[in-house]
Amino acid sequence: MFRGKEYVYEIYKDGSFSLAAQKLFISQPALSNSIRRIEERLGAPLFDRSTSPIQLTPVGTAYINAVEQIMGIEENFSHYLADSLNLKTGQLRLGSGALFSSYVLPPLLADFKARYPFVDISITEGSTDTLLKSIEDGTIDLFIDGEGLEEPPLEALLYLTEHIVLAVPRKWELNQELLAWQQSRENIVSGNFLAPHYPVVPLDRFQDSPFLLLPPETKSHQQISALCGQYGFAPHTILTVNQHLTAYNMTCAGMGTSLQTAFPGATFISITGQTATFQMPCQSF
Repeated sequence: MFRGKEYVYEIYKDGSFSLAAQKLFISQPALSNSIRRIEERLGAPLFDRSTSPIQLTPVGTAYINAVEQIMGIEENFSHYLADSLNLKTGQLRLGSGALFSSYVLPPLLADFKARYPFVDISITEGSTDTLLKSIEDGTIDLFIDGEGLEEPPLEALLYLTEHIVLAVPRKWELNQELLAWQQSRENIVSGNFLAPHYPVVPLDRFQDSPFLLLPPETKSHQQISALCGQYGFAPHTILTVNQHLTAYNMTCAGMGTSLQTAFPGATFISITGQTATFQMPCQSF
């Protein structure tokens, strides 16, 4: 009765035969024929094809509910089997933003793969909202994110504390006035920049400076706006970008100042001679 359920479920998720066919790597006519045979076995249609996107019929809704229960049972057994075999086999489906995928996950996954070489690993990159939906529908097992989740059904564990530094084009004349506040790459990587004797930069000195920020809905944007507000000004945003690395490269090119993330022992940014870096008024988020 549930043979071919993965075809039905993919169409349900995508709301389209054509999109589902692409993801399943089969032709649309072949997928349509498979669904038609399933519906013939059941004696009722699963999809209302007159709508766009297509909708489930009442029988289709009951079918999907049953499929999700079956998938849950299969996944639970898979986890049990992986645990019982001491992780000799199994699958780990991770979610992450692009920044964490590039700078946090590589050493973690390298160590994990060395310990458990036969566990298959997959990574899905996306925004916090996308990753939340993925974990809710079971597409991923866990994800790493810096937004600070408040979802009751989810179990959240603190991995590390992010620290925010301000990256400024080194050619700016303002840097000559703020030499006492600048931080070296060694200080950032070692964590020494957080020591009490290192002063935080007076942020109001940047009230007339151009800023490169992430979109307004991001935590990063909200943090810098709140901090600037404490100093009596709103950041003058000249460009909005989607990635910290993009903002950093724009800073290196001299366009404006940007927020970057670092933590002791590693850094998300490459501190070069093209930028000057400053400890922010609020040490960590």
